[in-house]
Amino acid sequence: MASEPVDIGPVGLDHIETFAEGLDHPEGITITPGGRIYVGGEAGQIYRIEDDDTATEVANTGGFILGIAADADGRIYAADTVHRCVWRVTPDDGTHTVYAVGLPERPFTVPNWGAFDADGNLYLTDSGGWGAASGLIWRILPGGASTVWTEAAVDFPNGCAVAPDGACLYYVESLPGRICRIDIASDGSAGERTVLCELGLVVPDGVAITDDGGLVISCYRPDVIYRWHQDEGLSLIASDPRGTTLAAPTNVVFAGEDRSLLVVPNLGRWHLSRGRFGLRGVPLHYPTGDQLGG
Repeated sequence: MASEPVDIGPVGLDHIETFAEGLDHPEGITITPGGRIYVGGEAGQIYRIEDDDTATEVANTGGFILGIAADADGRIYAADTVHRCVWRVTPDDGTHTVYAVGLPERPFTVPNWGAFDADGNLYLTDSGGWGAASGLIWRILPGGASTVWTEAAVDFPNGCAVAPDGACLYYVESLPGRICRIDIASDGSAGERTVLCELGLVVPDGVAITDDGGLVISCYRPDVIYRWHQDEGLSLIASDPRGTTLAAPTNVVFAGEDRSLLVVPNLGRWHLSRGRFGLRGVPLHYPTGDQLGG
């Protein structure tokens, strides 16, 4: 006898719309100080999202773009897992130069996601091999010199975000799924790793900080977005059992004048998704060209 299908039900999809169709399996996403959204593609594309919600390819590295960040001048810092580097991209003319590669004796392995602090240091997760417990986090100093910041984050460290006050780095580990934090000491060194939440079999990928002290977590598997808060625990704010509106939502950013519009790329398809869930993101850190040495 056939069993009845299990209805796990969608969550929050009535708050979400899709836009920017035609992207090549976008993963990384950032927003500039002027409010312009950029995303990366799986064949090295850097896309700019225009005012009419279309996408313009402004550069191409020929690699695979994972995380991206922006500086105060609107330049893009793109982690490329094929070329194993971080590129500095000027969207106005498409030029891209290598910003960081790791150390001569220890180059990047899987550079995944970078987040700036207020002083221009870029914290970069290096995921290592899937299931190999070989990940770490780099600290790229202004100008591109790289130092190993911590080797405590071995379990495929992925998306990360620097706290507004610079006191800690929030990040997710994809296997097994966890939300973690590492304190940033006054001299920039790494403190203890703290596990904030065990997520079990899900694969968290991206993280953004909300102005109430919580975190928003987008997951590569299944197609869900969580909110976590230390006082309220973990809650599900969006879920797509069919994987069409949300399709491997790998990262997350807050957009709009009041930073209340949640925008996620979908690695499993060809579009971005956006919606409002009563949450506001904190401002990102945007170092200046003087801080970054050019």
